[in-house]
Amino acid sequence: MEQIMVMTSKGVMDPLLVKLNDLIGNNILLGVSEPDTVFLRDELSTINALLGKLEEDSDELDAQVKDWRNQVREIAYDIEDCLDDFMHYMGGTDAKAGLIHKFFHFVKTLRARLETAKQIKELKTRLQEINERHKRYKHNVSSSICSSVAIDPRICALYNQSANLVGIEGPREELVKLLTDMEQQLKILSIVGFGGLGKTTLAKEVYQVIGEQYSCKVFVSVSQRPDMTRLLDRIQSKLCIRGCSELQDIIDNIRTYLKDRRYLIVVDDLWDASSWDIISSVFPENGKGSRVIVTTRIEHVASRTSCNHHLCIYRMRPLNSQDSMKLLSKRIFGSEDGCPPRYREVSAEILKKCGGLPLAIITISSLLANQPARLREDWESIRNSIGTQFGANQTLEGMRQILYLSFKYLPSHLRTCFLYLAIYPEDHVIARDDLIRQWIAEGFVSHSHGRDLEDVAKSNFNELINRSLIQPEKTELGEVFSCRVHDMMLDLILSRCADDNFIRVAYSPEEISRQHDYKVRRLSLDFRIGGAAGGTTSLIMDNSLSQVRSLALFARSVCMPASLLFSKYLRVLVFEFQNASSRGKIKVDLTPIGQLFQLRYLKVAGDATAIIELPTEIQGLQCLETLELHSIHIRSMPSDIVRLPCLKHLIVPWFTTLADGIGKMKSLHTLRSIDMSDTKNIKATGELTNLRSLRVYYLSVPADTAIDALIASLGELRDLRYFDVRGSMYNDEANRLGSLSRTPLRLERLKIGRWQLPRIPRWICNDLHNLRRLNLLVKETSTDEVSVLAELPSLIVLYLCVVDRPKDESAIIFGKGFQALEQLYFCCTRDTPSYMHFLPGVLPKLLHFEIYFDEWEWSGATPAGMEHLLSLQCIEAYMNFYCYGEGGHSPPYKRKTADSLAGCAFMNATQAHPSHPDFILHYIPLPEGSPPPFSIW
Repeated sequence: MEQIMVMTSKGVMDPLLVKLNDLIGNNILLGVSEPDTVFLRDELSTINALLGKLEEDSDELDAQVKDWRNQVREIAYDIEDCLDDFMHYMGGTDAKAGLIHKFFHFVKTLRARLETAKQIKELKTRLQEINERHKRYKHNVSSSICSSVAIDPRICALYNQSANLVGIEGPREELVKLLTDMEQQLKILSIVGFGGLGKTTLAKEVYQVIGEQYSCKVFVSVSQRPDMTRLLDRIQSKLCIRGCSELQDIIDNIRTYLKDRRYLIVVDDLWDASSWDIISSVFPENGKGSRVIVTTRIEHVASRTSCNHHLCIYRMRPLNSQDSMKLLSKRIFGSEDGCPPRYREVSAEILKKCGGLPLAIITISSLLANQPARLREDWESIRNSIGTQFGANQTLEGMRQILYLSFKYLPSHLRTCFLYLAIYPEDHVIARDDLIRQWIAEGFVSHSHGRDLEDVAKSNFNELINRSLIQPEKTELGEVFSCRVHDMMLDLILSRCADDNFIRVAYSPEEISRQHDYKVRRLSLDFRIGGAAGGTTSLIMDNSLSQVRSLALFARSVCMPASLLFSKYLRVLVFEFQNASSRGKIKVDLTPIGQLFQLRYLKVAGDATAIIELPTEIQGLQCLETLELHSIHIRSMPSDIVRLPCLKHLIVPWFTTLADGIGKMKSLHTLRSIDMSDTKNIKATGELTNLRSLRVYYLSVPADTAIDALIASLGELRDLRYFDVRGSMYNDEANRLGSLSRTPLRLERLKIGRWQLPRIPRWICNDLHNLRRLNLLVKETSTDEVSVLAELPSLIVLYLCVVDRPKDESAIIFGKGFQALEQLYFCCTRDTPSYMHFLPGVLPKLLHFEIYFDEWEWSGATPAGMEHLLSLQCIEAYMNFYCYGEGGHSPPYKRKTADSLAGCAFMNATQAHPSHPDFILHYIPLPEGSPPPFSIW
């Protein structure tokens, strides 16, 4: 079957055509009017092609064509719902069944067939009426649209860093000078400017440069609709102080903590003065040279921060033409002066229209970089597409026009995926795996050249990153694992979603009840602030909500839209909440989900106060692919979970009792987490030959039988890519795990940082040639063992903790290998820095080096030979120290002494390094009398 691409206005059309072809081709519609069904398929296929043309210039369609497009889209949804109902009523049939069995099944389902035939006839009539009405009043669709440059899609599977910092040195140094003067009063600096000018980037740079001068530092984002209790609770959490739950208690708690400390706080993206009045109340004027940085787009908000404090306002300036060209050249050609002469003139004209806004330049240059052939004519076409007034008159609408251009030029298969980001609220950190599984559940991803759907979806995600449409958040091993959406980009997405009836967003139950022109197909409820956050709310479902396919709820406490759980067409269900009041346990009743026969994705994330009630039976969820439950209490999983044939990802919290028979779940790709004491199921995991990700945990010392069962299972999991063991410190003196005879050869990430092995296992060094990340805890090691480990060709990240230093070896010498390693984390319970020695030529790609050591054991030395780490960009040192002061905090003089010794030693080492890497010193406080930590991973 010819692959079909998904367009935003017809996101349902392509999966529908696939279903119609399958049903007709496999004679599943026996007893249903086949001519009517074939008519729908052929008519919709023709419309599908036309919708593709309309989509290219949907912003230029007249009202009549848009109305026709919207009506066709809605009937496509209704047809797919009709077919889904039919398939559900048919149930599973055995292709090898005899004639008698097939006859009785036909009779049993005759009523459903007749009802479906009636509905299809009605839908056919509706579609004919829509098309006839359109023809009567509009004969030439093409006259309502304009031609545009076509861009061939190019899937990019690798992450590219696009936000190169250009032109930031001057502003950064200017602000650092303002903030590091001798003034001891609290100083507040406001950075104000238009969206996309780089305020947050500048604030982060300044924060990194001066942060180590302060004993307390916090960076926090506010957003347009801030929940003040939650916001201040985040500050409280980042300061690592004991939490309160009520707003006034949190304010008092933070003020008390900061009263005698020198602090640096960054308040990013402040939108209104009333929020500032609350936030500023936590900042005591203590005469210790504390600093607060505020970023905002609004001039009067910046001025408001001046009340009762020494104020500086820094007004962001656009990049000049020279820096603008450097940024564009870096993004497209890889260097600041890489723009070929034939592109300079058109590049300058494009940059002039961008008005010096970094966000606009990055967005446009990412679009240009993704051209299949760098033809000057294509660049000129893009130049002509940008509004002529934006460079001279920067407005929100002008910025939107530039951002919309990148959306318009997106390959068709990415548009729907991109718009689906509207399901998440502003400033939300979006996990890549969550997003791609939701795309698949909605049917937005098609098979391509035999590739796995998740691989295709991951490539789609990577391309959105590469085009600078979403911003990377967490990165590791050259991959982006989570992202954010810039608020201006989110505004564009929400506007498109409203126009296309793609996703509806509501901030209160009252907004849900409003009448809509069309049925709501996807609904995002952001109840984190306002009246809906205070307790359980009953949401009334009218006809416009009866066919919701995706439902996402974000709330401060339980606010269950119970009536929406009866929308039988739900495919994606996401609940994320936090019980901000902490007034006892809250219960989340999910028992109605048992009847959601189309449900493919279910995620619930809460806090420790949440108890989840699942139905006693869930085998009716035959389409369920992902079940993900985080930070919540679940007494046990339904026993029939092992009968879900499509379940690929099962992610549950610790203490969750899994049903017996895990080995029957042959489709599982992900299993997190399973208790090692459940020996029967641990053994059964060896039957899950499709398993790619496995996390096990132990709450007490694992029994030998459990370890043996785990070892046996690991030998069978030939496709395993990720293995993680979690629990308290365990000393595997018998080296059972270190003596594996059969290993998962495709393993890419191995995390056993709390499971102490006697030495570095030989099987890691000999067998795991695909290993990219390793977390390892050993009793002792040697230069020879590390040299063997250094031969792993793919290793990028290494966490190595050594408990004891061998008496016969004064240092571990890193003398060769580690050709791919970019990040090294090393600790020892004794004098770690003096235990490391780097020789020339080792670790040629190392960018980041972290070292952990104890203050009381430290000799004052730094690792020898760090100057040979030629690619090194950053050194971070973590120093353990005992707390003797009141409330468990070390007295100020103690920390200053340690700071001066460690700081001076490592700063001298970085100054002697050829590239002068950054240095950051952290403290790990330990309560008096506690043993030193053997592993911090």
